[in-house]
Amino acid sequence: MSALWLTILHWFLVPSNILIGLGVIGVLLLPTRFGRAGRRLLVASVALIAAAGVLPIGAALLLPLEARFPRCEPVTGAPTGIVVLGGVIDPLISKGRGVVALSDAAERLTVAVELARRYPDARLVFTGAMEDPFARRLFENLGVAPSRIVVEPRAYNTAENARFTKQLVEPKQGERWLLVTSAMHMPRAIGAFRQAGFPVEACPVDYQTAGPAELWTPPGSLLAGVGKLDLAVHEWVGLVVYRAMGRTATLLPGPAQ
Repeated sequence: MSALWLTILHWFLVPSNILIGLGVIGVLLLPTRFGRAGRRLLVASVALIAAAGVLPIGAALLLPLEARFPRCEPVTGAPTGIVVLGGVIDPLISKGRGVVALSDAAERLTVAVELARRYPDARLVFTGAMEDPFARRLFENLGVAPSRIVVEPRAYNTAENARFTKQLVEPKQGERWLLVTSAMHMPRAIGAFRQAGFPVEACPVDYQTAGPAELWTPPGSLLAGVGKLDLAVHEWVGLVVYRAMGRTATLLPGPAQ
């Protein structure tokens, strides 16, 4: 499937796009003989957006993903390497402005640097197409020795992150590798790395919820609530697609037994 079709498909799988799209269709139908249906679509659009923004629906969908793996605590024995998944640097803004522009998932990078300082002999591997020169520059500016930095520049999705990183670092039997990515994304990432034959240990970061208490706390704004719903649906759809394509062995990968 081409990148264009993937982009179009992704657009139609985003809840906020669907809800707003219903409203737009409703408005377009108002002056036609389907005006009654248009009004219903418009009302439904507004009501659903309000529900998604006010009710903790997104948080409820994110919680089981973020709770799937425990937090990464200091362990006995230094790891061989630390793998950081990309998607945290905006290459267009970074190139246009001459700076390293980070996304909301920047905690992946800061935690990776913290782990690199804790384990000074571990290799630091960043995987993600288009982010190569900026990730390397950021790690060096934060004090990581250039000789420790390894960048995998080809991967455009999580399955490719796993496959290409394994090819690059060639992990050996008995080595320990830590995987740093957003907590909500960790189940799919761990599943993809296992399927690629690259055993890694989860270090979830970038939590989007405060825990179960958030189920009883309304979002701070309509946009915040809808945004969490978008994130959750994206990740759950990703899990279903990866399972259907054989990129993970189970629908919701969890800690190894």
